Amino acid sequence: QVQLVESGGGLVQAGGSLRLSCAASGRTLSNYAMGWFRQAPGKEREFVAAISNSGSATYYSDSVKGRFTISRDNARNMMFLQMNTLTPEDTAVYYCNYYNAPLYYSDYEPPTAWGQGTQVTVTS
Repeated sequence: QVQLVESGGGLVQAGGSLRLSCAASGRTLSNYAMGWFRQAPGKEREFVAAISNSGSATYYSDSVKGRFTISRDNARNMMFLQMNTLTPEDTAVYYCNYYNAPLYYSDYEPPTAWGQGTQVTVTS
């Protein structure tokens, strides 16, 4: 069973930046794409960004494209999300997970339980 631990969230003013980290244990995820997701209060969890197993391909939701950058370090079994130019609409709990394939696909079902997530709060 893969365990995922997210960290790096916090309280930031609009226009600010944060860098989220995702640490995986229980299995090496270098053969799998990984992704970030978020859930705002009263809303469903939504896709934010994904990265292929090698890191050579990345995918973003339209709402974060150009502001967020996803990356990974397979040697450390970790993934990151650099978030710039944050807006109050980015306020949510952010989660990471992996895909059962080396590349992103849209019809996503998490192969392992969600972690606790990390809270990101952006004030105006």
